[in-house]
Amino acid sequence: MIKLIVTDVDGTLLNDNHELHPDFWEIEEQLTSKGILFSIASGRQFYNLETKFEKIKDRTMFFAENGTYVSHKGRELYVNPIEKSAAIDFIKIGRELENTSLVLCGKDSAYIETKDEDFRKEINKFYERLQVVDDLTKVEDTYLKVTLCNFNGVEDNTFPHFVNYTDRYKVAIAAKVFIDITALDANKGNAIKGIQKELNITPEETLVFGDYLNDLEMMQVAKHSYAMKNAHPEIIEASNFVTSHDNNNNGVLRTIESLGLLKA
Repeated sequence: MIKLIVTDVDGTLLNDNHELHPDFWEIEEQLTSKGILFSIASGRQFYNLETKFEKIKDRTMFFAENGTYVSHKGRELYVNPIEKSAAIDFIKIGRELENTSLVLCGKDSAYIETKDEDFRKEINKFYERLQVVDDLTKVEDTYLKVTLCNFNGVEDNTFPHFVNYTDRYKVAIAAKVFIDITALDANKGNAIKGIQKELNITPEETLVFGDYLNDLEMMQVAKHSYAMKNAHPEIIEASNFVTSHDNNNNGVLRTIESLGLLKA
């Protein structure tokens, strides 16, 4: 019996226009009425998720900023920050890379140094609280992660510059144009494991959906792990199942329906 559902957002629950399917609200309500905890796991900022899911924020569990911040029913449950000194080092490296923009993701807000309109337009999709500052290294906040953006693709152009840090920090390719750097043990999977333990929910009672490399550990904490049809090859390889439909064709909700979770 499924007790916990956790889904990624971009490329998974949302279509490529970052839209929720109209059926989502009714299906989430049905799942909740059956005692199934429907949860959101994303690289997005908590405040952004809270706004996106305003209708259900008072009952939803959010694994925000790639699992570095967990909130349930409006109550902070867990914070896993990155050391400020390490974050500053990553910021300094990022500043030297071509075609690269930076976001410092703090507990209270996200911060950027650039006013580039294309970059602002892109990241405004993911951050509700965003401040432009003169110097990211001078920000006073709890640092959750450093995000680097390269519109030419991060897997080839950005990741190689941080590969030597992967034994000490989690360097996750979160999308084609984003890399997230967090504490080594900060990921969606570890955050979910903590909640499973607290709520006495087993991997056999957990259903997860994901599409990109920041979902990798999440695939490993659920027997019912579904890669989206449109997922990165490594996520498909790591998952036990693949959805029949992609994110643009309501793959998450169709899978939930096909598993009979909405039946009386």
